[in-house]
Amino acid sequence: MDTWHGFQTFATTPAPAPPAPGKPQRSIEERLAYHSAFVTVRTPAIDTLALTVRRLMLLGRHQRTTARPSLILTGPAATGKTTALLEVGRTCHLAHTRQHPPTPGQQPVVPVAYVLVPPGASAKTLTAGFARYLGIPVTARMTQAQLMQAVCHTYNTAGVRLVLIDEIHRLNPRTTTGAEAADLLKDLTERIGATFVYAGIDVTGTALFSGVRGAQLAARASLVETGALPARLGARRPFTDLVTDLEAALDLQRHQAGTLPRHAPYLHQRTAGRIGSLARLIREAALTAILDGTERITKTTLDAVRLDHQAETHPRPHSRGRVR
Repeated sequence: MDTWHGFQTFATTPAPAPPAPGKPQRSIEERLAYHSAFVTVRTPAIDTLALTVRRLMLLGRHQRTTARPSLILTGPAATGKTTALLEVGRTCHLAHTRQHPPTPGQQPVVPVAYVLVPPGASAKTLTAGFARYLGIPVTARMTQAQLMQAVCHTYNTAGVRLVLIDEIHRLNPRTTTGAEAADLLKDLTERIGATFVYAGIDVTGTALFSGVRGAQLAARASLVETGALPARLGARRPFTDLVTDLEAALDLQRHQAGTLPRHAPYLHQRTAGRIGSLARLIREAALTAILDGTERITKTTLDAVRLDHQAETHPRPHSRGRVR
C-alpha cells in the first residue's frame, strides 16, 4: 500500500460488494474470499474525516508562502483510523481521476501519497519512505539534503495533493532521531504543495504535542478523534446501526436478518464498541458458518470466536444458555 503502484491498485480495484439480488449464488471459495476482505461500512469517523479533508484541501489550494493547514486523526487502537484514512485517500484518487483522466503518453498525475512512519524513524528513513512511494532512486551516497530535494521536486512534479501519513505515534521528538524526523515533516509540509493528514494512536497523549515542536504542530493541525461507538447517542443507536449495516453485507445462505441487531448489547459489551473488533468478530463468525455448513451466525457462533487480546481482556458478557 505504501507504494504508488500498490495504492493505485487499492484505489481502483472495485470494493467488495454483497451479493446482488437475482445473481447466481457465489461458490464457497468466493464467499470465503469475500468475507475475508469484506465491505467497508461508512462510519461517522469516515464521514467527518472526508468532509474535513475536503475543506482543508480547498483552504490550502492557493497557499504558497507557508505550510498548508493539516489534520491529525487520532484515537485508541481498533477504532478505524487506518480504514478511514485509506477510504478518504481512495475517494480523493477516484475523484481526481474522473476530473482529470490520464492522457496516453503523458506522465501520470499522482493525487495521493500514503506513507508509513517506520519504527524508530529518523529523518533519513522517513524521507526514504517518501521516496519509496514514488520509486525515487535512493543510494547510500546521497546526503539527506539531496534526498529531500529529490522527494520535494518529484512530489510537486507528480502533482501530489494529499499526503496521508500513518502510524505517526511512532515518532518520538524527545529523542535526537525523533526530533529530526519531526522537523523533517514540518519542512515537507512547507515544500510540498499538498495537504498533510496524519493518523496515529492517541497522538495527543504522546510527546508529539509537547515542547516547541508540539506547539507548532498543534497550531497548524485540526484534530479528528475516533473512538468506540456508543450504544446510544440521544435517540440514536450508532452501534446497532453499524451492526445492521454489517449484517446486510453478509453472504450466508441461511442467516436470518435481524439476528445480529438483536444481539447488539452483547456485541457492544464483547467488543467495547470498537469498530475493528466488531468487524473481525462478524467476519470470523461468517467464515465459521460457511466452513461448518450452518450458513448462519448465532450467539453460539459469536461466543466461539476468539478476538484480539484487547477485546478479550474487557469483561466478557455471561452467556445465559444457548441463545440463537
